[in-house]
Amino acid sequence: MFYGEYLHSIDRKGRLILPAKFREVAKANFIEKFFVTRGLDKCLFMFAEEEWRSQEAKFKAISFTKAEARRFNRLYFSGAGEVLPDKQGRILLPQYLKDFAEIKREVVIVGVSNRVEIWAKDKWHEFYGTSRPSFEEIAEKLMDA
Repeated sequence: MFYGEYLHSIDRKGRLILPAKFREVAKANFIEKFFVTRGLDKCLFMFAEEEWRSQEAKFKAISFTKAEARRFNRLYFSGAGEVLPDKQGRILLPQYLKDFAEIKREVVIVGVSNRVEIWAKDKWHEFYGTSRPSFEEIAEKLMDA
């Protein structure tokens, strides 16, 4: 559903405009609300509401008697916030999420099928630079499964 890599900036009021392609997908799929939370690898995860509810159900199904499940759910859900794009497609990211992802001004917005990832530009370039050389090796391991 969400694909591609886009460079954007946080404006003076702390808003981030979603890429035009993502706004088109949202409109075509009647998506009005997103949820943003702490992601993995120092980025933010953003889900359309329907996908968020699906992910939430999976995590709620993990037994809360397991310490790691409690820890993960606390960090994941306590960081979650509902965001509603304005008419121009801008969202306001909470400061605590920007702090978590070390986002200052420039961001890279990455479509990863069922979710959007929001990265500080330097963190994305660091991740991409270290991950790209092993792309084929990773593909081979995952596709053989």
